[in-house]
Amino acid sequence: MGFHIRFCTSVILFTLIISASFAQTTPDAILGKWITTSGNCIVEVYKQNQEFKAKILWFKATKKPMDDWTDEKNSNIALRKRKLLGMDVVSGLRYNSDERQWVDGMIYDATTGKEWNSIVWLTKDNFLKVKGYWLFRFLSETKTFKRV
Repeated sequence: MGFHIRFCTSVILFTLIISASFAQTTPDAILGKWITTSGNCIVEVYKQNQEFKAKILWFKATKKPMDDWTDEKNSNIALRKRKLLGMDVVSGLRYNSDERQWVDGMIYDATTGKEWNSIVWLTKDNFLKVKGYWLFRFLSETKTFKRV
């Protein structure tokens, strides 16, 4: 009888481990609300058709209310009056099952008005890593988010 209990416990444990690792590597695993580990910005990752995007839901505003901030550094003059709140800052991501990453995206940095290539991945402890890079992945900056 002890063998059967150990066997059942092993099967259940194995199933839970496989389920947890599968959950981290499914395309929709990044959907939802995420806050930077520094606590200064919340984004929502959503899916439109087969493309993953992220929009700003909240950010730590200084000097003026959050709703008054606009995209004033955008190189496109026509976009400088759009609100930062609700604006898409990540677009074009698609899931690559071989790499277990979301790749071929673009990330927009409203503080500089520049756009960068981006990749996204989940860590084993369920942190979202967003890397913005220029030409080569080693010329980059990575931001870490935790689920809200």
